[in-house]
Amino acid sequence: MNIFGAWLYWALGVAIGLPVGLVLLTEGHVALARRGSHLARPVALARNYLLPLGALMVLLAQVAGVPGHDPTLRIIYTAFGFVVLVVLLSGLNVTFFQSAPKGSWRSRIPTIFVDVARFLLIGVGLALILSHVWGARIGGLFTALGVTSVVIGLMLQNSVGQIVSGLFMLFEQPFRIGDWLSTPTARGRVVEVNWRAVHISTADGLQVTPNSVLAGTSFTNVSRSGGAHRVSITTTFAVADPPDQVCALLSRVATALPMRTTGEAPDSAALGGGQYRTTVALGSPADDGAAQTTFLRWLWYAARRAGLHLDEAEDVFSTPERVAEALRSVVAPALRLTEDDQRALEPYATVVRFGRDEALQRAGQVPTAMTFLTEGSVRLTSADPAWPDATLRHGAFLGVTTLTRQPSLFDAHAAEEVTAVVIDRENIEELVMTKPLLLQELGRIIDQRRPAASA
Repeated sequence: MNIFGAWLYWALGVAIGLPVGLVLLTEGHVALARRGSHLARPVALARNYLLPLGALMVLLAQVAGVPGHDPTLRIIYTAFGFVVLVVLLSGLNVTFFQSAPKGSWRSRIPTIFVDVARFLLIGVGLALILSHVWGARIGGLFTALGVTSVVIGLMLQNSVGQIVSGLFMLFEQPFRIGDWLSTPTARGRVVEVNWRAVHISTADGLQVTPNSVLAGTSFTNVSRSGGAHRVSITTTFAVADPPDQVCALLSRVATALPMRTTGEAPDSAALGGGQYRTTVALGSPADDGAAQTTFLRWLWYAARRAGLHLDEAEDVFSTPERVAEALRSVVAPALRLTEDDQRALEPYATVVRFGRDEALQRAGQVPTAMTFLTEGSVRLTSADPAWPDATLRHGAFLGVTTLTRQPSLFDAHAAEEVTAVVIDRENIEELVMTKPLLLQELGRIIDQRRPAASA
């Protein structure tokens, strides 16, 4: 053997390249693992298996001169080819899918397409290994696989039919991962599409619908309805309730929903027979359940405050006894009322209730009445950072600026169910104007609640 032959250069390349490659791959793996990157796994496979097998293959074939038909060398070639396949599959999975930004086209690709791509890559890799390493005739192998596939297809017609139906349906792309579907059996968000079925997350759990069933029926892709997503809520009131008042109440409650989109106003219409339909634009179909629940809960309180009869129910909460007790225990101490003053206000006071998170008062609007809390608590919030949030409880009151015709400086929302006594401006103004000391005290309260005054 020539001491300066080609084998020497191969040997020097392995002696230098293997340690250098191991060091570089180790440092790269440590850096990727520290950052939590998904590429750490492919790099580890290349360091632990691919590089050592490649070095061993070069030493046996180029340095030791082992012939290519030797079984040991063929086994090493095969192992090297398998590792290359694994590294390629892992790298493609990380590059195109695991590292895909949320909401991008890569993150919305159904898993069935990923499985098909993996299957094709594995098939091509195995064919190349059998052809170049073991000398197998690929044409005959494909013929045998074709005959076998026909036999298996006849045996598994139902399962294969579902796979083919799923592929045809997904090639058409009527929906993507994350879209909301309304099918005859379920309504929810698509979370997974595999070889056999589509997984739909619904309010009742995970609905698994076979691809063949979904491909053979009609369904609605709610996410592609165009424009804003809308939900319709049907309610029933007493036939004697004025329709215009009911529609105004429904629209007012729907406008206050926190999940409503601001670009489109709610629409309420009378359907006849005491039924009404309210249509609300939402940001996403995911808000349907929360919007309907909140709307119906707030409407229960708002209808009773407005004297309307939701579900034809009569409200007997604001009784004379409750009004008299609320005036005596809450209003009288706050406004320094005598017994005669209390009796004079009884016909004009109403005991009402507010649901949790419902607005009692909004910033920028002039209150039309004063509200005195008897039960529950109210959160005060302001857009001005100089005015910290506060909580009002039993005995406190809202709407003091109604006497000065000034807009409110903060929003007031019920932190829980709130019971309060409400007195309109016209009915309380005449009484308060006869009490100079009370007017002075109310003015002081207005200044305390004004952020500009503290500044």
